[in-house]
Amino acid sequence: MYPFTLERPTTVDDAAALAAAGAKPLAGGQTLLASMKLRLSAPEQLVDLALISALTGIRREGDALVIGAMSRHLDVANSDQVKSAYPALADLASRIGDRQVRAMGTIGGSVANNDPAACYPSAVLASGATVITNRREIAADDFFLGLFSTALEEGELITAFRFPLPQRAHYEKLRQKASHFPLVGVFLAQYADGVRVAITGAGNGVFRHAGLEAALSQSFTPEAAAGVKIDAGDLNADLHASAAYRANLISVLTQRAVRTALG
Repeated sequence: MYPFTLERPTTVDDAAALAAAGAKPLAGGQTLLASMKLRLSAPEQLVDLALISALTGIRREGDALVIGAMSRHLDVANSDQVKSAYPALADLASRIGDRQVRAMGTIGGSVANNDPAACYPSAVLASGATVITNRREIAADDFFLGLFSTALEEGELITAFRFPLPQRAHYEKLRQKASHFPLVGVFLAQYADGVRVAITGAGNGVFRHAGLEAALSQSFTPEAAAGVKIDAGDLNADLHASAAYRANLISVLTQRAVRTALG
């Protein structure tokens, strides 16, 4: 690890000023610190967000759930508010990584990093959530731009997420046993105006699947999901799985997710 300085502000404004001046934001550190230890990343200055109380907290606002960006995975998984209002989100958080990752990792850090196999981006996208920053509000459909890329600008920090509460939802994944990242993950959420389906682990970043959404909006059944052909053309192929295998997983996991959501 190369030398660096660590700043620990207590307000969002101070943290944003440091980030705008070139400091690298540090949330849970599950990706950043590991890459620094391997000397793959060498920021000269870190701005630790852990002391900013305004970035934590979970609350219900009408038909939405607002979750602070520095809420850790365990906070979301164990929150009575989340388990009551959005159990699929609590379940997702409870199965991220291992116990150590869940104790340190944050929802804001995960979404800002936008790893192509991370769990949280699929929940944000499938929920049609709003990403709230220190400057603006960004719709989930406009936020994720591809591999480790988002709509965040220099010095812009995520402060919270606003999740509209669905009628039904579930997250299903097949975990890659060495890394605990999903080989493929499928998050689906049913709302009054239709179903949203987001896929992680299968492509160049999280994405929605229009065919599955159309079929499930018409008929929310495993049979409807099974009838959708999944094109493997744009999916990942690596030492863990071929593109065709991932395409089959998307179909199988979506069917499972629907079946579980129906109870």
